[in-house]
Amino acid sequence: MESGSSSTYDPSMRDRVRALVTAVTAGTLLALPSTARAADGAELTVAAGETYVLTATTTLTALTIAEGGTLAAPTGCTLTMTIDGVECGSVLTATLATTTTIAPGSYTGTIVLTVAEENPATFAGVTFPLRQALYVDGTGAVAAKSALSALVGGTVTDAAARGVGITSTGEAFNGVYVAGGGAYEIKDTVIGFTANGRCDFVGDGAAIVGTGSGTTLVVDGVTVSNVGVQRTGLVADKGANVVVKNSSIQCLNGVVPADYVFAGGANMLVVPWRLGISGNVRATNLIGTGTKATYINSSISSETWGAFSVDSVSNAQATAINCAIANLGAEGYATFADGNVTERILGCTLDAGTYATIIGASNGTVYYGDSTSEGVAQLNTDLELGLMEEELAAIPVRSTVIDSRGFGVMWHGAGTLHIDGGTVLTSASTTFLDKAVRATITVDGSQGAALNPGNGVVLQVMETDNPGSNAGVYTEPTTDPVKDGTFDTTAVHDTDTTATFTDIELTGDFYNAMRTGRNMVLTFQGAHVQGVLSASVSRHAVTTITSAEYAELGHVTNTPGPVVNNGVLVTLDAGSEWTVTGTSYLSGLTLSADSTVTAGPDGGTVAMTVDGVLTAVEPGGDYSGAITLTLVP
Repeated sequence: MESGSSSTYDPSMRDRVRALVTAVTAGTLLALPSTARAADGAELTVAAGETYVLTATTTLTALTIAEGGTLAAPTGCTLTMTIDGVECGSVLTATLATTTTIAPGSYTGTIVLTVAEENPATFAGVTFPLRQALYVDGTGAVAAKSALSALVGGTVTDAAARGVGITSTGEAFNGVYVAGGGAYEIKDTVIGFTANGRCDFVGDGAAIVGTGSGTTLVVDGVTVSNVGVQRTGLVADKGANVVVKNSSIQCLNGVVPADYVFAGGANMLVVPWRLGISGNVRATNLIGTGTKATYINSSISSETWGAFSVDSVSNAQATAINCAIANLGAEGYATFADGNVTERILGCTLDAGTYATIIGASNGTVYYGDSTSEGVAQLNTDLELGLMEEELAAIPVRSTVIDSRGFGVMWHGAGTLHIDGGTVLTSASTTFLDKAVRATITVDGSQGAALNPGNGVVLQVMETDNPGSNAGVYTEPTTDPVKDGTFDTTAVHDTDTTATFTDIELTGDFYNAMRTGRNMVLTFQGAHVQGVLSASVSRHAVTTITSAEYAELGHVTNTPGPVVNNGVLVTLDAGSEWTVTGTSYLSGLTLSADSTVTAGPDGGTVAMTVDGVLTAVEPGGDYSGAITLTLVP
């Protein structure tokens, strides 16, 4: 399937997804080995105060569990109920519990109660005894760890699951879990989950999980439609290599339990508001060390929070080729790069609610570019994608097109962004938003790359407005910054924000509003920039930001002013031109012999002072100190 433009969010979409989830066509249950059925008879009743332990998988026509009654599996095992092939009835024993139980009630139909071995997964010291329809390891499909009655139609072998339907309306249940160095394919399969999951750092409640060094999982022609808190579509973890082709993954928010109090790590059910967004489910998540996930010709969408997420990783590779990545609601990020990851967005369309991309901690690198034939072929080798020649030939060359209803890229951790090819990044607010970290930006416009900031700001460097915790409050400083005599605003430091623009036309302003020592270093090569390039003082519209005002985060106005600890160093090279549109305060200005500074767009001249002395702006000039450029009619 070729990716197309992302659809907009329709409030009735959730109901349509619920209908899809319940409409998976029933078929013959798969003829895989299963544990013996206990001779409990056709009906079972568990009385109030009674704990009934099933020792083996059991089939019933009726089940009644009274309030206060418990149906359980032996220690080290899990219990899963399906009725007519749909996993149902399971609820978490508490909001932040890791185990489930069958809810009290009366159930009829073809009831299968599966007793399976636990599949323990641990994150941040918390262990989750996972349940799944199909567990696969290096030996193939493992019936002892699977709830096979949740697999409807199609065929399942030790190598692949094809044409299968998996539906879950219970909590914290997984679809297909591939681990242990196995190689597996999921093809032409429909997965639909409602009700809440539990933790997307281990994939508890996810439709598909691929995990473990040596594990290779190929997902081809698969549709995932989930609704629920932490009901993730796909999780790649712990060194697995996951390849997704021609597939669709859509995840909509669920209802957060009323007693939930925000917690991080394994107990994070909702996104931290201090990112400036809301939501409770990510469509995909990549975690762990050495993990690779590649999406090709696929659509990935979340209602809010995040669509294409990389979180808490080391030496990871996340790649999207010719995909449609979207937030269907008003908020969220299209992609997230947290940790030491290389994230490639090639030939994709991004429709973002709040951010096209967030770059988090530990020096992540993000590429926006074209899906060139040569580049994709190289990735096929480097990432071990296993694409055949005819598959490679069928992938069209496309440019990345990004539309954000908020910002372009936001840094809350040090990281690098490269933009080239025909990439067009259009945002309602600032293109590049750097919150007090080292951001490294390169933009090559030689093949048509363009930046379109709706608020007229290309780059904003500012102090962080992150309060540090969900219980915190950001308070706007009211005092003037104090000069740090140890910080050199005329030199380039390893911790500075640097941006290089080559062969590109830019219209917009560049502001450094840092109060503490950090310079903004701008280099233009064969480029034309029209705007204000300046040190500034930034202000939010409100003086304090709590969880109630989270949408104010990152939104500031600027007043240009003299450099204090916020140097601005500008280099114009290779015939570049800066058209000054307003008073600009710099700490360094270097021009090549063929570069110029002009006034505009209303004409006049540019007057420059250096340390208070009127100084001519000349080609080949190199100026340092307290520099002010003003427009003279």
